[in-house]
Amino acid sequence: MTGVAVDVLRYAAFPDLDDPAGLTAGGNLAGVVLDATGMTPAAMQATAADVGFSETAFLVPTGSATARARYFAPRREVAFCGHATLAAAVAHAERGGAAVLTLDTAAGPVVVDTDPGEAPVTAVLTSPPAATLPLPPAIATRLLAALALDSAELDPSWPLQVASAGNLHPVVVVRTRHRLATLDYRYGPLLTLTTEQGWTTVSVLWPEPGTRTLWARNPFPVGGVREDPATGAAAAAVGAYLRDSGRARPGERWVVRQGHDMGRPSRLDVEVGDDRMRVSGRAVRV
Repeated sequence: MTGVAVDVLRYAAFPDLDDPAGLTAGGNLAGVVLDATGMTPAAMQATAADVGFSETAFLVPTGSATARARYFAPRREVAFCGHATLAAAVAHAERGGAAVLTLDTAAGPVVVDTDPGEAPVTAVLTSPPAATLPLPPAIATRLLAALALDSAELDPSWPLQVASAGNLHPVVVVRTRHRLATLDYRYGPLLTLTTEQGWTTVSVLWPEPGTRTLWARNPFPVGGVREDPATGAAAAAVGAYLRDSGRARPGERWVVRQGHDMGRPSRLDVEVGDDRMRVSGRAVRV
C-alpha cells in the first residue's frame, strides 16, 4: 500500500480533565488506522513517521469485535502501546463498532471496554501479563547517569526495578516533586542504553505523600520522541511494580499523573491485578 492514501484518525488519549488545560491540550496524541489491511510494515512505519506522534496504531479487522494491532513510533515498532490502544478502541466504538474490542498484539491479547455514553469517551484496557525484574547495579549506574540523577536524589524506600506489561520500563522514584519537574536527561546515552537493554520508556516517578497518586515523566528516545506525555503500557507496568514491591494489593486503584511538566496534562487510572492490570482514561478526537 505504499503510495496509497491512508486514513489516519488523530486522538488525544488520557487527558487530565482535573487540569484546566487537560481537555484542550492534555493527553498523548495517537494516530489510528482502523483498517490497515494490506499495509506492509514499511508503509506503517513510514506513515507513523509522517504523523509524528509517539505512536500510531494500525488495526487489521478479523471480526466485528476483534482485530490484529501493530504499533509504530516515528523511529520503530513497539510490541504494545496503551494510549494508542485506548484511542483505537474509542475510534472504533464511535463509528458504531463493538463496545468491547479484543486486539491481538505482539505482546498478547488486549481487551478494551469502551463506554461511549459520555464525552470525552472513557475506555478501560486490560494489559498483557505484568511482572517485574531486577535491575543489575551496573546497569542502574548507567541509567542514573543518563538521567542526570544522583543516587542521593532517589527515594531509597522505592527500589530500582524493571517492570513490564507488554514492554520493558525501568522504574526510578525520586524524592521530590521539584526534582521530577526539573528532569533533563541526556538523550544520546539514554538512547544507547534503552536500545541495548530493549527498554521502551523509562518511568521516573514521584509518589505524592498520603495518596495513591504517582506523578510521572517518561523519556522515550528509542521511539524518536524525547518524552511521552501519557504512557498506558508504562502505567500498567507500574501497577506490577506497586504489586511486587508490596505497595499495593490486587484491586487497589492508583492514579498516574503525567505530562504536566511538558504542557500536556494527562491522567491514567490503574487498577492493580493479580496478573494483568486495568488502565482507564478518556480519549478525544483532535
